[in-house]
Amino acid sequence: MVNEIQVIKDLNLDKVPDNCISRYWLELVEDGMGVPIKIPVIVAKGKEKGKVVGLTAAVHGNELNGIPVIQRLFNEIDIAELKGTIVGIPVLNTPSFLRKKRRFLDGVDLNHIMPGKENGTVSQVYAWRIVNNVIRHFNYLLDLHTASNGRVNSYYIRADMSDEVVRKMALLQNAQIIVHNPPSDGTLRGTADELDIPAITLEVGNPNLFQKGMIRDGLTGIHNLLGHIGITDSEVEEISDETVICKRSYWMYCDQGGLLTVHPKVTEVVEKNQIVATLRNVFGDVLKEYRAPEKGIVIGKSVSPVNQAGGRILHLGIIK
Repeated sequence: MVNEIQVIKDLNLDKVPDNCISRYWLELVEDGMGVPIKIPVIVAKGKEKGKVVGLTAAVHGNELNGIPVIQRLFNEIDIAELKGTIVGIPVLNTPSFLRKKRRFLDGVDLNHIMPGKENGTVSQVYAWRIVNNVIRHFNYLLDLHTASNGRVNSYYIRADMSDEVVRKMALLQNAQIIVHNPPSDGTLRGTADELDIPAITLEVGNPNLFQKGMIRDGLTGIHNLLGHIGITDSEVEEISDETVICKRSYWMYCDQGGLLTVHPKVTEVVEKNQIVATLRNVFGDVLKEYRAPEKGIVIGKSVSPVNQAGGRILHLGIIK
């Protein structure tokens, strides 16, 4: 039987009991009926004081792989050996999660408007309270995402590789690909950086489903980081020399509409001028073939055949 979960209005880690795992419902805002909208919070706090590592998932409501990563992590923690605190938010964007939608109630992408505004729009207020009620408590942040609708991703990390602490956080994940990506305005990772909180984004596979392999890989990397920091006694796996590090990346886009087939697989290396996609009209005639503008690795790609002008083709990483 699941014990009744305490409802809180403020995440005060000093009041969380030591040497146990606690669960809470944190009230963030109220809906149109005045009913509180809550997010789930799991806190593992050891007997010894130490760093606070935060894990967030489902900033976009259709990004699900991060949820079981966080659930399994807390199931595997040996609280008796914990030196510090781990905070997990399995679902950060509750309204969109319940609607199975990527964007917030007002159609805004929460991960483009961080840190929000205290007296702003519906989405801005929600974002502001996430940052000020949750994120500010962390010493490290791992933000778990997936691809968007109609796309697939490798298991890759976005990180500012010029920051030595962040670089180490990224390498410890043993991901397929790491993309050097300085924090950009509006993201949760960028906001954490502005608060002097080292942060990385974990892109853990595809939307709207659970992928066991991706979940397992994401979990292993997080255990690596916790062991490295000294919060847990986890054995740190050797950093993989198979991780591909990219100095930058960008999306290729269609310049006309039609039915698109993207040829290379995720993590495949493509050469300059290699044909990477074919666009056909509704009658099956080839309209255009798209070629790689330079050598790179496929980080993610579109899998939805119906593509308008301006639609995405593939995410190309330029290998360092």
